[in-house]
Amino acid sequence: MLTNIFLFIGKNLQDLNQLNIYTYPQDIINFENTDQISKIIFGHDHGDLVLKSKTQPSPESPPNNPNTNPNLYYIDPPIPQIIDGLNIYTSCINGKIIIGLVFDKDDNPYDYKDIFRELLNELLNIEKACSFDDEIEIENFLITIFIDIRRFGDEQIALRPQIEFLYHQESFVKVFLFGIDDVGKSSLVRRIKTGKFNDNYFMPTKKFNIDYVQTDNKGFLAFWDMPGQRTFRKKWLIGLQDSNIIVYMIDVANQRRFEEAKKEFWKIINRYDLVGVPLIILANKIDLIHHSDELTEEQPEKLKNEIINYFEFNKIENREWKFLFTSVKTNFHMNSVLTKIFDLI
Repeated sequence: MLTNIFLFIGKNLQDLNQLNIYTYPQDIINFENTDQISKIIFGHDHGDLVLKSKTQPSPESPPNNPNTNPNLYYIDPPIPQIIDGLNIYTSCINGKIIIGLVFDKDDNPYDYKDIFRELLNELLNIEKACSFDDEIEIENFLITIFIDIRRFGDEQIALRPQIEFLYHQESFVKVFLFGIDDVGKSSLVRRIKTGKFNDNYFMPTKKFNIDYVQTDNKGFLAFWDMPGQRTFRKKWLIGLQDSNIIVYMIDVANQRRFEEAKKEFWKIINRYDLVGVPLIILANKIDLIHHSDELTEEQPEKLKNEIINYFEFNKIENREWKFLFTSVKTNFHMNSVLTKIFDLI
């Protein structure tokens, strides 16, 4: 499984003091460990990068091809490396940028050769998604690659035999879970998957996750849990592809962020390519408004109507949708979440 992605960029890769280093989602590369960084750069092509500057601009053309396009990035074939116990797969862009994937120790990086190079070419030479001049662009570039390769690994490699069987049995369900930060999305998935909740377990999620849940009788759920911070919201559209159902979560106890949550909801739900995909709206943290001993199966209709009116959920068209109060912390309506998912698909 892909665990991290990193990028080194500088005018001269030999000058480590002038090297800018980016990592996602964790600082897997020690910024002060120049020996480790040198090993990664040297190991990519046995020192060639620090001896000369490459000028090949085309992603697929040989170096001396006169038809190369100076507006295109030249992308080296990826090279596997083991550096300080890290299972690394690196590529070089225009001889000035090293981008690397970090996998679990038992993974075979060659399984990712095609998808890695294809993504780099698509993002850099077709979509022009990153110029490497802006830190936010670079961070989004890394997040996009991380999400797509993580998805490829989880769906196409690690669980391929099981998923193919379940898919053909019509029991595979992709659940796209989104909402702004700190509403309880990752806690919901953990509660459904393990039955556990811990107040101190989760910091705000800053990475994209796929969690698989095997239900007893009804099928196999793949929860695509997207981070809700503003920086990551443009990447929600990547995770939406081929979703069977959408789950949108709000924090009913934090009304100060209702306007922000409403705006992000309609940005997603108004997309034409999502027409017909069923929707569940989870109004979470109801325990912070009504104490646990006051919660019953009869939902507080007045609050429900106020939320629906404020978010204008009654304007939702071209899909079935359900509204449900939940408390991930107290386990209120957790079984109902799964029931409604299977009722709607």
